[in-house]
Amino acid sequence: MESFTLAALSLTTACAAALVAYLLYLCFVYPLRNPIRQLPGPPSKWFLELRHMYMTMDPRRSPHTAAEFVEKYGRNVYIRGPVPWDQRLFTLDPVTMNHVLQHTAIYEKPWPSRRLISGLIGAGMLSAEGQMHKRQRRVATPAFSLNEMRALIPLVFSKGTELQKKWMEIMRDAGVKPGQGHVFNVCSWASRATFDVMGSAGFDYEFNAIQKEDNELLRAYVDMFETAVSKQKAGLRSVLVMYLPIIDKIFPNETTRFVSKCQTVIERVAGTLIQEKKRKMADAAVKGQVYQGKDLLSLMLKSNSAVDLPPDQRLSDQDLLNNINTFMFAGTDTTSLALTWTLYVLALYPHVQDRLRAELLSVAPIAPIDTLTPEEVQSLYAEIAALPFLENVIRETLRLIPPVHSSIREATRDDVVPVSAPLKRTTPNGRVVEQVHQIVVPKGTFIHVPIEGFNLDKGLWGETAWKFDPDRWDNLPETIKELPGLYQHTLTFSAGPRACIGMRMSVIELKSFLFTLVTNFKFAPDPTQKIGKANVILTRPYVAGKQNEGSALPLIVTPYVREDAS
Repeated sequence: MESFTLAALSLTTACAAALVAYLLYLCFVYPLRNPIRQLPGPPSKWFLELRHMYMTMDPRRSPHTAAEFVEKYGRNVYIRGPVPWDQRLFTLDPVTMNHVLQHTAIYEKPWPSRRLISGLIGAGMLSAEGQMHKRQRRVATPAFSLNEMRALIPLVFSKGTELQKKWMEIMRDAGVKPGQGHVFNVCSWASRATFDVMGSAGFDYEFNAIQKEDNELLRAYVDMFETAVSKQKAGLRSVLVMYLPIIDKIFPNETTRFVSKCQTVIERVAGTLIQEKKRKMADAAVKGQVYQGKDLLSLMLKSNSAVDLPPDQRLSDQDLLNNINTFMFAGTDTTSLALTWTLYVLALYPHVQDRLRAELLSVAPIAPIDTLTPEEVQSLYAEIAALPFLENVIRETLRLIPPVHSSIREATRDDVVPVSAPLKRTTPNGRVVEQVHQIVVPKGTFIHVPIEGFNLDKGLWGETAWKFDPDRWDNLPETIKELPGLYQHTLTFSAGPRACIGMRMSVIELKSFLFTLVTNFKFAPDPTQKIGKANVILTRPYVAGKQNEGSALPLIVTPYVREDAS
């Protein structure tokens, strides 16, 4: 017994010694051996470094940080993450960025980021990598085809009309007189509208969020996103949990326990929806029929059971649930924030709002939209989608305030990255020399992709890059037209093989909702409220002094009466 105890003690001691040795290597040896450190960059502390993260991640500071980096250090900069082994390449070089985003087999989302996402919504397309991501994307891609997205247009317009009528009802009940406005938190209402769209379009489920917010599944999603994301606080615990997720298991706090309850509801209700959908498809097959569901879940189930899809490439029910959660998060939060920020800038620039309204009214039908047939609604949308100024307003808002502030990738193996211009390199004795047109990136290095910084880069977009100017899109410099980006030469929807699969759906929602809202209401800032921006996974608005209350953007909304209707 004594020999067993001694052996166990020796093993424990050896494991502890190995762990300490590994930590010492990560903290003191690995950082010094990383050639990324030879790139110029802001001063950093030896151990914990939070300042670089505040400089690059806080949207109140990040545009100035990016501009300062380019001026002082160039387009490829060395920065530090919170811990010593978190060595990062901050790049505003289009050539470098294109290489990183195109080579997804080399550059993946780092495990702390994947853990953060999967811990909330499961291992769906946002957090999956490698073969798992390819399998999920292959199954989901048919559901996001152009034809399938066009079929959703009548649904989106119906929700926009429902939102319009709900606002009018609220104003009538509040006794708002003609010509007067009413304060609405457009961030909350945009979220409710996009949840209704995604519920119906995603898995043929009615949240009925525009009318009320008491649906069990809706509350679970909204409360989870609001508590775990919008009200997220940066702090030592948040940093530790990213690298040591077991902390949440051993020492759960109030947020962890609350999110777990929400996830239990989602797994139960959404899991039941998956089984019901599979049963309907099976019943139709028994009758020799093909189930005609057009929601994303039905289309994914059809794709998942296609005869040309090998069994080992099919998704499990858990994979399907994870992707439902992914669509609910990415398909509601990003689009609702894009709509919210667009309404905000229109409120700040009334002359742009008036000009946009005039263009939208030029194609508005005489009959109410809710009396049109689906074919007529699709024809109307075709006219709306072709409007040049509407397109410019959306492009400019998504450029100026991208919902996704930044992204990060990790090199899974050693790589050599191209650059657009010779780099300055700092030698061990502090001398700055010119380097060749490449960067040696060792395995484990993080690449910080500043989406907002890229979209606001004055060196690329000109001196007016920080200003809202929809007309810039009518005369873009040739250099902009050569930049990487899925949507209009910006990184708002990312680029490369992992670019946003739902871009078409998001644009359809934005154009449809803007048509309905801008032709029926005028928007103005609430002078009693100051609006700020916070980067908590996505770029969210909040009322100054009330950030702990979550996302909010109050605007004064006044019914618009057409002159020919008076």
